[in-house]
Amino acid sequence: MDESFLLMLSNLLHLHNTLDPTTSLLSSPSSSSVSSPSLSSPSPSSLLTSSSAAPLLFFTLASLLSFLASSKPRNHNPNTTTNTTNPSDEPPTDNSAPPDNAAYSVAAFRALSTEHIWSLEAPLRDAQWRSLYGLSYPVFTTVVDKLKPHITASNLSLPSDYAVAMVLSRLAHGFSAKTIATRYSLEPYLISKITNMVTRLLATKLYPEFIKIPISRRRLIETTQAFEEITSLPNMCGAIDGSPIKVHRLPTDQSGVNLYKCQYGYPSVLLQVVADHKKVFWDVCVKAPGSTDDATHFRESLLYNRLVSGDVVWEKVINVRGHHVRPYIVGDWCYPLLSFLMAPFSPNGTGTPAQNLFDGMLMKGRSVVVEAIGLLKGRWKILQDLNVGLNHVPQTIVACCVLHNLCQVAREPEPEIWKEPDENGRPPVMLESEKSFHYFGDGLRQALADDLHQRLSSR
Repeated sequence: MDESFLLMLSNLLHLHNTLDPTTSLLSSPSSSSVSSPSLSSPSPSSLLTSSSAAPLLFFTLASLLSFLASSKPRNHNPNTTTNTTNPSDEPPTDNSAPPDNAAYSVAAFRALSTEHIWSLEAPLRDAQWRSLYGLSYPVFTTVVDKLKPHITASNLSLPSDYAVAMVLSRLAHGFSAKTIATRYSLEPYLISKITNMVTRLLATKLYPEFIKIPISRRRLIETTQAFEEITSLPNMCGAIDGSPIKVHRLPTDQSGVNLYKCQYGYPSVLLQVVADHKKVFWDVCVKAPGSTDDATHFRESLLYNRLVSGDVVWEKVINVRGHHVRPYIVGDWCYPLLSFLMAPFSPNGTGTPAQNLFDGMLMKGRSVVVEAIGLLKGRWKILQDLNVGLNHVPQTIVACCVLHNLCQVAREPEPEIWKEPDENGRPPVMLESEKSFHYFGDGLRQALADDLHQRLSSR
């Protein structure tokens, strides 16, 4: 009940007792005490036979005030957005605006997603939708259409579009389950359940469609030509890098805590991605705790096993100074030098002029994956401080990668890039099983460096 109505009702009680002390609206004088707060209705005969007009006046005014209180318009503005990105359940600080729960209510979502959404100009509509759910309305409907059959089959009591919107708002703003539960008037356990279901569907059902190795000749030619325009290096088809994803919930034993502590000092799991020239991921791996180095994580990945076994077949082959060069990916000095993975000659520019030129161009190509990871964490802020159960961490990260690709393919506006700390890892030790790949890669790298130096020097 409205607090202002209760205050006016209290004042009327005092006014009645002043005008007609012979007729009490309370059952007994003790009924107003804290220990016995119950109210009882006075008998109709006592009110009607009272010599004063106070009872009738009281109920007339009370009825009027009750009507006004119930018909008082509430603040409901579905266009209002929130800039809160605090993932904890702490109340906002004094210099922060209180969260606008109306923007996340069922009624607000329905109003925004039905008749209201079409009354807006497309740029305004998509900007408003993006501020709430991290992506534009057309991309949102694409996600809903692809997940709806699976969500419907789960017998979820919420509509599919509302469930997806709720999870996207959590991923985009980094809210905890408790914060989302407050905003959506649901129980935290239900928020966690819905989040786990939607992220699992994204990571399994949509992954094969939106995260693919560039096998087809058309896509391979487009990718290698684009990288060559950036770096002047031929047949480069991707850039690989790892990034720690900070997590909240860890094993209680000390050995488990140390296992998840990354080189920057916070608990994390390691994300490995390969990106193309459009900053679209074509491979994602989340298998290792934060203390794992990039080379070990790569060697444990499915991509490494497929490349070593020859399962990935790239038909595009060129000849460089007598070397058959198949498409390859590039990484920094934390990755092993292999026939299908080019790493720099040195991390500090101590090579020959040709080698230093090659390193500079290689790192220029590698910059696309660094920017892609920065966009991923900038767009889906939950990855800046992941607040889900440890068992659901991998699928949540992969789900965000799928959504990142959707946004990149749809050419969504790129958010401010999340800046990663500079890496300070060491070059990995060559494994016995990698010797042939390493020696072939070493000769290939030198041939690419000499060819690049000759071509650029003759211009």
